[in-house]
Amino acid sequence: MMARSQKTKFNHASLGLLLAAATMLGACAKQGDLVSSQAPVDVRERHPIVLRDAPRSLDVFVGRSGAGLDSRQEEDVADFAREYRRSGKGGLVAQVPTGARRELAAHDTLNGIRSALSRGGVPGTALSVRTYPVADPGLASPIRLTFASLQAGLPHDCGQWPADTGVSSIKDDMTNEPYWNFGCASQATLAAQVADPIDLVRARSEGRADTAKRLGAIGKLREGKDPSTQYRQETPQINSTVGGR
Repeated sequence: MMARSQKTKFNHASLGLLLAAATMLGACAKQGDLVSSQAPVDVRERHPIVLRDAPRSLDVFVGRSGAGLDSRQEEDVADFAREYRRSGKGGLVAQVPTGARRELAAHDTLNGIRSALSRGGVPGTALSVRTYPVADPGLASPIRLTFASLQAGLPHDCGQWPADTGVSSIKDDMTNEPYWNFGCASQATLAAQVADPIDLVRARSEGRADTAKRLGAIGKLREGKDPSTQYRQETPQINSTVGGR
């Protein structure tokens, strides 16, 4: 009985020493060692929107009989020309297919492209023409218009899963942080919707002030009147609108 009691006391003492040592080691450990992040928590840092010069293209399909462009393609080319005037950098290039037995049709389509570009404010002489060989004559071989412009986008593709979202690592799961792909689609959509990528970098300058409104406010101040504008909107009653009581 005495030996068993001493053994029990020894086990309790050993367990106490182990718990004390673990507590000391935990106190010495840094918080970053216990709670670490594989990626930035902020969506804007994990999926940043970057600006780069990238090509914009428009495929204008060549008909078998030629005869220029149809109304749909004429409008597409005119809009493409206006976009080139607004944000284009460098020259405007047209890649024309060769070897598809449609040289005459491609020539007519190219003339229609020059006319549509002129409608959009871009002279036909600004178009640089190049050729490319057709690999399969049975497929449609378009004339591709291309120019470079400043575009906003993400430095990587969405839909990547570098880490398991399930319970695979206690160290990572206890951080309670969003998974890596969280917010990627929202950032990519925002980058695609912005009209001018420079707006993401700096604000635009203020426009011209409304001189007439400013002079009217100054006149009211000189007369001692309130220059503020009161907007009143009367909401019609339901019974007067539908004719009920």
